[in-house]
Amino acid sequence: MNAILAIHGSPRRGGNTSTLLNRAIEGARGGGAEVEEVVLRDLKMSPCLELYGCKKTGRCVIRDDFQELCDKLVNCRGLMLASPIFFYAVSAHTKILMDRCQSLWVRKYWIDGVPFGERRGSRKGLFISAGATRGKKLFDGVLLSIRYFFDALDVEVWRTLLYRGLDLEGDVLSHPDYLEEAFRTGQELARAVLGTDKEPG
Repeated sequence: MNAILAIHGSPRRGGNTSTLLNRAIEGARGGGAEVEEVVLRDLKMSPCLELYGCKKTGRCVIRDDFQELCDKLVNCRGLMLASPIFFYAVSAHTKILMDRCQSLWVRKYWIDGVPFGERRGSRKGLFISAGATRGKKLFDGVLLSIRYFFDALDVEVWRTLLYRGLDLEGDVLSHPDYLEEAFRTGQELARAVLGTDKEPG
């Protein structure tokens, strides 16, 4: 089992969110955690088709790359997810992943009968996002989506890194403080996931 699963949701390999996520990954690995990376744009993954075959077993019945990724989502001990903002929402690649995880929501709340909003376990998640504008409500919608997405995975929204005014590829390189914050947060997530952040008792 990998300690941390890191998911690149940007359509650009060298985009600002991917650069920030790469720094968080470096920090996590430097903190002693094993990190597996997934680039969503490289996967063949259908949108949710609302077949509701998942009502029987809690597993999506569409056979594509989501099946393997779903197992990784369920089994990782910590999660990093990065996506740029498109029309106040996550990227299309990220939204496809989120919608396919409806099967995990069905398993949790319909099949297992967990009380709504209850989290099983203590897995921690980091969400990283960047948007071109500086609007006050730029991240309001996406944070609601992330909260409910992480809930279906039984993952706590442990930390968010949200940056405004980043649009063109490489813009984040003009903000070394953002990159340093991402690196440091990756280190902290590694310690939290590995349990090395606790005071000796």
